[in-house]
Parts: sequence; structure tokens; C-alpha cells
Amino acid sequence: MSRAVFEYSLVRVVPRPERGERVNVGVIVYCREQGFLGARCVLDAGRLLALDSGVDVDGVSRALEGVQAVCQGGAGAGAASVADAGRRFRWLTAPRSTVVQPGPVHSGLTLDPAGEMERLARLLVC
Repeated sequence: MSRAVFEYSLVRVVPRPERGERVNVGVIVYCREQGFLGARCVLDAGRLLALDSGVDVDGVSRALEGVQAVCQGGAGAGAASVADAGRRFRWLTAPRSTVVQPGPVHSGLTLDPAGEMERLARLLVC
């Protein structure tokens, strides 16, 4: 089995954009060749509250659940449920100016996109 190209983006929480501070809370991985789209999100409320004691932790948590639902497709993904994995990845990683934001898209090679997602989460999020 040969290595496949994959793309990934960090998911960040920016509670007060004017301050430019952020916390990495997840990673989204897409591998077209292997038909994989997944997200691993880990919210450390303590770290987030250290940046802004007034942040809506429940709202951020729901937004992260939404990211994971869009990756999985199906009924929980709303209108995105009918899009293919590539379109869902592009939608999730499109720049936005909300509290929950995607980072830049990076790429690499992997044999195991799900394993890569867990490795990146351990390295960059947890």
C-alpha cells in the first residue's frame, strides 16, 4: 500500500479576536484517495477560560460537535450532509471570523489518515 496525500487544518478558538489569542481545540483531516474525512476535537475549558473568563464554553462545545457532525455526514450535518467529503472539508476550512475558526490547510503523506488525525491531535491540540 502506498502513502496517500492528506490535508489537515487545526480548529482554533479565538474568544476575543481583537486580542489575537487562540487555543487549538481540534484537527480536521481529509484524504480524498482513501475517502476519509474526520475531526478530533478536545476542548480544555480551563485553558479557554484563562483567555476569556466570559467565553461561552457550551456554545464552543456545540460548535465543535457540529464540526464533527459535518465530517461524519448524515442527518446531524444539516445541509452539508448531501455534500461529498471534499466539499465538506472545504466548507469546514473556509476562513471565517467567528469564535471557532479553522487554521490554514496543510498537507502531507500518510498510510493511515485516521491514525494521522490522532497523531496530529496529540501533537498540536492535547
